[in-house]
Amino acid sequence: MAKATLVLLVISLVGVMQWAKSTNAESWASRLEAEKENVTNLQFYFHDILSGKNPTAIKVAQPSADNKSPTLFGSIMMADDPLTEGPDPSSKPVGRAQGIYGSAGQNELALIMAMNFAFTDGIYNGSCISLLGKNPAMNPVREMPIVGGTGLFRFARGYAVAQTYWLDVTTGDAIVGYNVTVVH
Repeated sequence: MAKATLVLLVISLVGVMQWAKSTNAESWASRLEAEKENVTNLQFYFHDILSGKNPTAIKVAQPSADNKSPTLFGSIMMADDPLTEGPDPSSKPVGRAQGIYGSAGQNELALIMAMNFAFTDGIYNGSCISLLGKNPAMNPVREMPIVGGTGLFRFARGYAVAQTYWLDVTTGDAIVGYNVTVVH
């Protein structure tokens, strides 16, 4: 019985060794040659509307009632905001900003944003870029990282520079200009 087991083991090892010789040792992975990378600059406006009958961002979580933070620390918003070519809400739509942002600063209005900019116009229709980072919202100009993308923006990386165009401090409604540089 032990001799038969030993013979089977030897036959199995010979088979594995033959397989290893006949296949590439890294057959589970393949290397693709990349084409030249593109650099794309996008300029659009983000319309974040918290008020009215049809808000584009809503609060989905908030801290306890006894938290009186002036920065709204702990509040989390879900957004599906229009992106337009110009600052006027009726200007040409180019996409949607879909994702979440929350107040992450105890001493400053600092939002943490996880947002997809999904484009619906022109050659970028169906493609998106992903932004993830801190947005110190009260700074006149702020920079956030682009960490990925889909479609024509597959493997994207880059940065977004945001500048508030208009803000209603009573309602929180805002229009923010974005200038985005993407390597893909």
